[in-house]
Amino acid sequence: MFKSLKITCDEATAICDKNQYGEASIKELIKLNIHFIKCRICAKYTKQNMALSKLYKGYSKNCKSIKHCLSSEEKDALKNALEESNQ
Repeated sequence: MFKSLKITCDEATAICDKNQYGEASIKELIKLNIHFIKCRICAKYTKQNMALSKLYKGYSKNCKSIKHCLSSEEKDALKNALEESNQ
């Protein structure tokens, strides 16, 4: 029975990544937590992965509020540069 709950570190990181997006099943989460008992490296990876995801989510909210587009003058300059390079 316990053999079916054993996973490798590669499987643990895959489950961790799935968990970040809410795609991990209950069985996978149980396997992951059992793996953490033996493997502190994977536990640390999960903790760091969650911290980075939280950081990037916060940054992306700020980034979405900023408009990222070229002005008309910049578009014209880019268009002219492309036309010159094609000749």
